Amino acid sequence: MTLPAPAAEPDPMILEALRRVVDDQIGPRTPGSIYQNVDGAFEVLAVIRDPQRARELLGRRGAQWALVVKDVLRPGAEPFAIGSVWTTSDYLVREAAATGGVK
Repeated sequence: MTLPAPAAEPDPMILEALRRVVDDQIGPRTPGSIYQNVDGAFEVLAVIRDPQRARELLGRRGAQWALVVKDVLRPGAEPFAIGSVWTTSDYLVREAAATGGVK
């Protein structure tokens, strides 16, 4: 039995649907923003949308994105990668500036 040849180009509708899912999972967390949840308060340093890089950072085969954050409540805290989705228990403390940096 011969398998069909893979499609040369990804389906644009599928790519758009995946982009929307990723956007919803990341939520309003952009570089420079600070958000808070039950785990603490975190400044977003980077948003990684490259799946391969996200998988390396998180050590998860299915990761599509990752955030690099820093705990703003712990002096001297080191940045670390997370892959937790935005939920109703998360809220922005400070939005990022229009340039993507700190206000």
